[in-house]
Amino acid sequence: MLSKGALTGITVLDLSRLLPGPYCSMILADHGARVIAIEDKKQYAADGLFLPTVQRNKEHISLNLKSSQGQEIFFRLVNKADVVMEGFRPGVAQRLGVDYEAVRRVKEDIIYCSISGYGQTGPLRERVGHDVNYLARSGVLDLIGEPERPPVIPGIQIADIAGGGLNGVIGILLALVARQRTGLGQYIDISMTDAMAALLPVAQYAQELDNKPPRRGDNLLSHRFACYNTYETADGRYLAVGALEGRFWRRLCTHLGVADYGELQFDEGRKTEIVNTLRRIFKTKTMAAWEEELSPLDMGVSAVLTMEEALASPLLNARDMVVAVPRGKGQNETALGVAIKLSATPGSIRAPRAGFGESTRQILKELGYTGEDIQRFHELDVI
Repeated sequence: MLSKGALTGITVLDLSRLLPGPYCSMILADHGARVIAIEDKKQYAADGLFLPTVQRNKEHISLNLKSSQGQEIFFRLVNKADVVMEGFRPGVAQRLGVDYEAVRRVKEDIIYCSISGYGQTGPLRERVGHDVNYLARSGVLDLIGEPERPPVIPGIQIADIAGGGLNGVIGILLALVARQRTGLGQYIDISMTDAMAALLPVAQYAQELDNKPPRRGDNLLSHRFACYNTYETADGRYLAVGALEGRFWRRLCTHLGVADYGELQFDEGRKTEIVNTLRRIFKTKTMAAWEEELSPLDMGVSAVLTMEEALASPLLNARDMVVAVPRGKGQNETALGVAIKLSATPGSIRAPRAGFGESTRQILKELGYTGEDIQRFHELDVI
């Protein structure tokens, strides 16, 4: 099976689809858990909504949970599982007969994690949504972008990945630790909107200090001051300046020939003047020239890299964040690495992306079903 990781010996059944749940179970799989992804939505694969980049280190089966035979197969798997995950809208798992109460009757100490947009309770529990909606409802989206312009949708799925995926991992790990102490399983309710609201402590504190709500693109860590801002360069690229500490800011101002600004870092009356001056200065050289000049000076200035540049960078490659995974027949696939680095039980990418349903036959045989049984399940559209 899998080489040892921190979660070796833990079995996870993942009923979720798309991104939040599969990202969560990918991290669990990276750290040694056996993850069996279970889907019946074959149209997701047909419509291009099956995301292969979060299917590594997993087994994947297609299973029609609306059929009695599909239910029987699922609950046989439950008997061998430690964790069940689902990402349906609240109430769907219950209608399918695979909700926490139904699963707990079969496996009393099961840990069951539900990841949803608005949580299992509250007035919006049944509302449909996607990443942008959870950012919007939580107050996060209103803070992203430039002043007096529309909110900007991030180029990555923050609510899905950080809100659903990472918080799902945290909840499951906490429940596993608690079960080790008490012997009891439990239910985990992850709301992606809750998780986005939990990202607001700095903005909340800024509101307390200023006695007014933070405005989009106009706060300490978002464009208000020159010391924490982005600047266009001569070649149309950008630099990110994070000279928040006074010593870094003064060092940058001295190097750029505007030492007088060193003591005006947070001057509200001259902030626009200072930003505009730095804009003019940074447009005199290319991004690469500034990077070469400023990087050795230790002042919190970095080039804004494209994704392609970042993934090819010495930093991410030295940190094993871009790895080649053998696919067989002499072919490799490129995968993003394991971000959580453990010294004694490191995570790893041991298997390439699982294709939709590719483990179905193997897992059914493991459960004791015969070749004839499996053929019948195909004919009845159970698998």
